[in-house]
Amino acid sequence: MIQHTLTILGSTGSIGVQTLEVARVHGIPVKGLAAYSNEKLLEEQAREFQPEVVCIFREDCCNSLKIRLADTGIRVVSGMEGLCEVASLPSVDLTVNAVVGMVGLQPTLTAIAAGKNIALANKETLVTGGSLVMRAAKEKGVSILPVDSEHSAIFQCIQGYSGNRVNKILLTASGGPFFGKKRDELEGVTVEQTLRHPNWSMGAKITVDSATLMNKGFECIEAVWLFGVKPEQVEVVVHRESVIHSMVEFEDYAVLGQLGVPDMKIPIQYAITYPERYPCPTKRLNLFDYGTLTFAKPDLETFTCLKTALAAIQKGGLYPTLVNSANEELVKLFLERKIPFLTIGDVVAQMLEMPEMGPVTVASILEAEQFARETVRSVCAK
Repeated sequence: MIQHTLTILGSTGSIGVQTLEVARVHGIPVKGLAAYSNEKLLEEQAREFQPEVVCIFREDCCNSLKIRLADTGIRVVSGMEGLCEVASLPSVDLTVNAVVGMVGLQPTLTAIAAGKNIALANKETLVTGGSLVMRAAKEKGVSILPVDSEHSAIFQCIQGYSGNRVNKILLTASGGPFFGKKRDELEGVTVEQTLRHPNWSMGAKITVDSATLMNKGFECIEAVWLFGVKPEQVEVVVHRESVIHSMVEFEDYAVLGQLGVPDMKIPIQYAITYPERYPCPTKRLNLFDYGTLTFAKPDLETFTCLKTALAAIQKGGLYPTLVNSANEELVKLFLERKIPFLTIGDVVAQMLEMPEMGPVTVASILEAEQFARETVRSVCAK
């Protein structure tokens, strides 16, 4: 029996839906649910799992959801205040943060302050506020359990080896839908082409980030904070099959890797059940189905977003926030068909040229976010 009670932020997104599938299979109580604006699915989830509280982040959707759930006794809240409340419910011991974007930072810090362990799928929490989050987690004695398949793989590889020095983290990448293409071949790619990921089923924003390799750049930044390594100790390896989810090289040059089918339910479940393992609602890996596993270096001159993200963590400070926020705005514009694909990488690189913006605090992160978004809108409006 899994002895956890959950709250799930981002419950109507891809990770949230799969987290609920794991909870359903294992009978794990869910006390809180939060979503951005998908009232219909959030209502269905609430009726099935009967949480104490649900949060619909968009305040203009709150009254409508209250009417939908009026017969249930489930309390409905909204906005950042509501999101933070759901993240830190007294009846919960594990907060699953699967929201998309920088909105995930404040509820993560609130949950940590309330003593909750965090199953983290929200990249922006560590990309923008890694120093704040890891320091707060250490002070409160709570665990940050990675949900990303790559970071879960690294986490699994180092279990039982805490006294051994990690030489290098080998972070695998599928390469996305445009692997092998050069810059001139990406001039006119469409939104539809960009959203055709070869291996994973994800939300639109993350799928675009996978196509630009920005997603992998953010994962490098996350790895630095999660595992206490230097940026130069993280190496990206393009592995098209997405069978090896990442590897760790130790000081004796032994390399350990974690393998499995490309299904997010495996790392989601391990974050929830850690340190125990249980049967998972997914397929078993059959290596004969693949036959060959391949590896290649990423093309940093074509996929400049990865190059920019790596430079941002080297520079430190608020540069990862500037890069992340600019990228969020650029991806939004691309999905709205207002800018071409290559503009994402070209404009986000300009964030590295911005002057230093002071120490990293929640306030300075939010200021840097606003600055980056306004800069992007200004540049792209010309």
